[in-house]
Amino acid sequence: MAKLNSKFISMILFALVVIVSSEVIFEERFNDGWEKRWVKSDWKKDNNTAGEWKHTAGNWSGDANDKGIQTSEDYRFYAISAEFPEFSNKDKTLVFQFSVKHEQKLDCGGGYMKLVSGDVDQKNFGGDTPYSIMFGPDKCGDNTKQVHAILTYNGKHHLIKKEVPCETDQLTHVYTFVLRPDATYSILIDNVEKQTGSLSSDWDLLPPKKIKDPSAKKPEDWDDKKYIPDPEDTKPEGYDDIPKEIPDTDAKKPEDWDDEKSGEWTTPTIPNPEYKGVWKPKKMKNPNYKGKWKAPMIDNPDFKDDPELYVFPKLKYVGVELWQVKSGSLFDNVLVSDDPEYAKKLAEETWGKHKDAEEAAFEEAEKKRQEEESKELLAEVESDDEEEAENDGNEGDDSDNKLKFEETKEFDAAHDEL
Repeated sequence: MAKLNSKFISMILFALVVIVSSEVIFEERFNDGWEKRWVKSDWKKDNNTAGEWKHTAGNWSGDANDKGIQTSEDYRFYAISAEFPEFSNKDKTLVFQFSVKHEQKLDCGGGYMKLVSGDVDQKNFGGDTPYSIMFGPDKCGDNTKQVHAILTYNGKHHLIKKEVPCETDQLTHVYTFVLRPDATYSILIDNVEKQTGSLSSDWDLLPPKKIKDPSAKKPEDWDDKKYIPDPEDTKPEGYDDIPKEIPDTDAKKPEDWDDEKSGEWTTPTIPNPEYKGVWKPKKMKNPNYKGKWKAPMIDNPDFKDDPELYVFPKLKYVGVELWQVKSGSLFDNVLVSDDPEYAKKLAEETWGKHKDAEEAAFEEAEKKRQEEESKELLAEVESDDEEEAENDGNEGDDSDNKLKFEETKEFDAAHDEL
């Protein structure tokens, strides 16, 4: 019994250690006081193209009190950021998560956020501000519908090579990027893993380990012809005597043909169906075929492994920077942490708790929108009908006036004769 209790206590202590060791670096649900934590940038204000953020739950939501920040003006640039205690993910898991809803039925634009390192002038945070990680959905027409995951390494931005489709509807979705100390990653949408792999294979962060030997040359006796002429195939007798064209046997001399004027009539020719062109022997598989020659692979002298490939040592800010033709993107529930389980829990407490109600609210809003559009269309048709009827009436008046004018002309003519 004592042994069992000891084991139970050990399990509890282990669980407590795990809980204590997990850390929430930054969490924002955009409750009261959010404006004290976020700095709206002056980027693009000098040319009046900076857009305003609106604190709202949106036009449809599962909870009217669960608000985020939403872009509110079309054809505008948006930039806003928040600072948190400087953080390094060395020997830790990095979790970057947020939710975004595109109420405007986005045609072309992004819904991504950035993690920024070092010291930044937040009032000038914008498109030129260096960043460490850019992550989130991007959509443009039918060609681009994917999750971007861009990592900065040695001063260069590297886009993930794998395709990760994003959500394209007008509802809230949660995007999660998990980066682990073993240099592996996962991308989740709505708490469902959509992609996973390693940094070294899915980003071109490092030079390749192996390269083709630049000094290698194809051996002179290397036979890379898959097929060769069949040496036993011979040209049929009389093959070269087959004419390319033959007289058209269906052609007849026109009855009105004049030999003196046009010369002696000759039968026209047509392509000969028996003519096969220049004779070539049949092809056969080459018994000496060695395949396509490839240079042997050698160790890349420029390759140097980096055990800290996954490390971003001075993360300090989270921000949104984007251009929107059509506004309406709403960001909420931003998280920077080292605990993937807490991120899942947060997603369920926010998005998961309200998603069904939000979908119902959206369907109701769509129903009202369609009804309003139908009313407007009906009113437009009725207006067109009234205008057409009025025009028809005016045309009748013109006919009467014309008739009266003609009658007056006839009366005046008769009067002149008298």
